[in-house]
Formats: sequence, structure tokens, C-alpha cells
Amino acid sequence: MTTTLTDRQLLQVLERIAKALERLAPPAREEPDLGAAPAFIWHPATGLAPVARVNRVEMGLLRGIDRLRDILLDNTSRFARGLPANNALLWGARGMGKSSLVKAVHAAVDTEAGGRLKLVEIHREDIESLPDLMGLIRHHPDYRFIVFCDDLSFDADDTSYKSLKAALDGGIEGRPDNMVFYATSNRRHLLPRDMMENERSTAINPSEAVQEKVSLSDRFGLWLGFHNCSQAEFLEMVAGYARHLNLNISPDQLRAEAIEWAATRGARSGRVAWQFIQDLAGRLGVVITAS
Repeated sequence: MTTTLTDRQLLQVLERIAKALERLAPPAREEPDLGAAPAFIWHPATGLAPVARVNRVEMGLLRGIDRLRDILLDNTSRFARGLPANNALLWGARGMGKSSLVKAVHAAVDTEAGGRLKLVEIHREDIESLPDLMGLIRHHPDYRFIVFCDDLSFDADDTSYKSLKAALDGGIEGRPDNMVFYATSNRRHLLPRDMMENERSTAINPSEAVQEKVSLSDRFGLWLGFHNCSQAEFLEMVAGYARHLNLNISPDQLRAEAIEWAATRGARSGRVAWQFIQDLAGRLGVVITAS
């Protein structure tokens, strides 16, 4: 027996199907209000989410990286003024202020740029959506954008690095004129050594296989290397933080406690210096407020 739907019943069925599809579909991206914040986080599904308060330290508190600071500051300042500038890869020792420098430089230059320089963080796992972000940026020529990826690296079975290569320097459209890409990494070449060695051992032309992997880093015109600091540089960082926070402690005691702290951690870096200062401020009853 065949049942025939009336026009009304058919319309109701179609409406239910349409509502079900709307629930399954991702929410539409809203047009970003770029004046709402100095920085944003990129979410592929929903777009740019404003960050009202950026977690950063003041430029003057970054010690032992003066030359690197000046290079990145100059590159960023030229970019904010509409002049040619390079993508930058900040690589090297962990805890030496790579991401802190990017955020501090943005704050300093954005002040000069009148709030037109935006910092956009893209997470490592969202790199494949970078072309979508670049398309959005291209439609806002009145602003300049630093797209920032912290701790960028790729595993042996990860092929998303090819998307990054094409987005930064390839494709028909190329990189938008109002965008630069800054990344931090512990690796200079972003890919693990065993991955490149495996490519060499299995490829018909080993040198070409390795060049394919190394060429990702070539998309960055600036390579800024961060290295482990000496004890003198470590103590200078500690003293700078202590002066900034007006910590009531004698220089000799500060030095002795800082050296002991570094010894227990088995490392000296800007991060270790700040962790020591946080512990010291807590013991002295000093509240550290966000910058």
C-alpha cells in the first residue's frame, strides 16, 4: 500500500530536514571587530576571538637578547609603516624569551602605529587553516597583522607543513601585503632530524628529499637564534625583575638564592629567573599584578 503525502505534510518534512542540517552545519563566522582588542586568537570554525589583555612582559625586562630584540623591533616597525619586512623564526633554547619578545615588540610598535597593528595567534594544530585566515586578513587592508604561532614544529607523520610552505611563499595570491608570520620553535628546521634522515635513506634522490623538508625554514627571512644564558646574564635578569617589583632583599642574598634556585632546576633561562622571582615575591608578600 502506497502512502501519499499531502503538500502540507511534505512541507513539514522539508522544514524538519532543513532544521536538522542547520544544526549540523558549523556556525557562520562573524565579521571581526578589529578595533575591539589589540590581539586575537584564530579559531577556524568561528573566526577571530578578541584578547582584551595580552599576557606579556615589558620590553625592558627582557635581558640578554638585546641584538635579537633590536632586529625584530626594526623589522616589525618597518612592517607597521607599510615597508617591506620578513617573516621571522625565533628558534633555540627554551625559556629564553622567544614568545615574550614577540608580544613585547608588538606592544611597543602598536603604540607607534596607533592601534593598527594586530597580533593574531594561530595554534599549531590549526596551521592547515592558515589560508582561510590570510583570506580574511586580505580584506582588511587598513590594518597590519602579525600572525604568530608559538612552539611551531612538526612530527614525522605530519604533512601539514606543506600547507604552511604554500601559504607563506607560494600560491597564486601569495602572502597578503598587510601580514607577516612570526613563529617560535626549539628547532631551527622545524622538522625532527630522524624525519629528514629517513627521507634521505628511502628517497630515490636523497638530497632532493632533504631539501623538501629544510625549505620550510627558508620561508622565514629572519632566523633569530636564542641560546642558553650565562650565570651573569641570569643574575642580571633576576636583578632586573627584583628592581621592577621593588623587592626588599639585599643584592648578596638575591644573588645567593638565585644561584641556588638555578642549581636545583639544573638550568638558567629567563623563564627560570621569572619562576624564582615569583617564588621570592610570594615569600616576601608582594603581589605581582598583570602588565
